[in-house]
Amino acid sequence: MAAKINEAHDHIAKAEKYLRTSFMKWKPDYDSAASEYSKAAVAFKNAKMLEEAKEAYLQEAEAHTNNKTRYFCCRALEAAGMMLKVSTYVSLQDMQRIPEAIQYIERASMMYVENGTPDTAALALDRAGKLIESQDLAKAVDLYQKAASVFENEDRLRQAVEMLGKSSRLLVRQHKLDEAAVSIQKEKNMYKEIENYPTCFKKTSAQVLVHLHRNDFVAADKCVRESYSLPGFSGSEDCIALEQLLQGYDEQDEDQVHRVCNSPLFKYMDNDYAKLSVSLRVPGGGKKKKAPAADAGEGGAGAGEADEDEYAGGLC
Repeated sequence: MAAKINEAHDHIAKAEKYLRTSFMKWKPDYDSAASEYSKAAVAFKNAKMLEEAKEAYLQEAEAHTNNKTRYFCCRALEAAGMMLKVSTYVSLQDMQRIPEAIQYIERASMMYVENGTPDTAALALDRAGKLIESQDLAKAVDLYQKAASVFENEDRLRQAVEMLGKSSRLLVRQHKLDEAAVSIQKEKNMYKEIENYPTCFKKTSAQVLVHLHRNDFVAADKCVRESYSLPGFSGSEDCIALEQLLQGYDEQDEDQVHRVCNSPLFKYMDNDYAKLSVSLRVPGGGKKKKAPAADAGEGGAGAGEADEDEYAGGLC
C-alpha cells in the first residue's frame, strides 16, 4: 500500500510540474497534467485512499477544463462522484457525503449533453439514481426522470420508459400515488408507441391498483375501458382479472377482491405493485359473500328449533 501511495504522490508532483510555467515554458501542459492526475487517482484508489482519489479526479477535471477537452472533464467528474460511492462501503459516516457525489455526477451529465453525448449523460443520471436511492427516494425519482427526458429527446423510447418505470415504482414506494398515476400513464403511452402491448396490459393493472388506493374507482374503470383499444387486451387474462377486481371493489365483495389480488397475475408483479395488491381494501370494510343456500337452509331449521324451545314449556 505504501508503494501505491508513493506512486500517487509522484504522479501529482509530475502533474504540478507540467502546470508550472517558466521563461522557457510559457504555457502549462494541461493534457500531460490531466494524465498524471488520472494515474494518481487510480493509485490512491488502489491504496483505499478514496478521499485523495476523489481530489485527484477533480484536479484532472480542472486540467481538462483548462485544456478545453470537455468530454474527458465529464468523465473525471463522474469518477470523482463514484469514489464517494465506493467509500460508503468503507465507512458509514461517508453516507452523508453521497449528495456531494450526486452533485459531481449531475454536473458531469449536463456537460455530457452540452458536449453532444446525451446517451452518456442519461447513463450517468441512472447511476446517480441508483447511488442515492437508499438515502433519498425523491432525489432518485428526479434523476430517473431526467434520464428519461434525455433518452426521450433522443427518440430512444425503450431506454426512456425503463427510467420512467424506476421513477413510477419509487413514487409508489413513497405513497405519492397522484404522481405515480401520471408517471405510469406516460409509461403506458410509450409502450403503446413502441407497440409493446403485453407490457401495456401490465401497466393497466398497475394503474388500476394505484387508482383504487387513491379511492378513485372512476379513474380505475376508465383505464380499463381505454385499454380495450389495445390489440389483444379484450378477453386476455389481464382484462378478465381487472374486470373481476373492479366488480368486486364496486360491489364491496371482499372475497372476490382478495381472490383476484392474490392471484399469480398480481402476486408476481414488481414488488411495489404487488404490495399494493396485497394491501388493497374495499370501501367501507367490504362484506363477505352470502352463505350457500344449503347453509342458509340449515340456519333456518336451527332458527325454527330455537323458536319451538322458547315456547316448549307453555305460556306460563
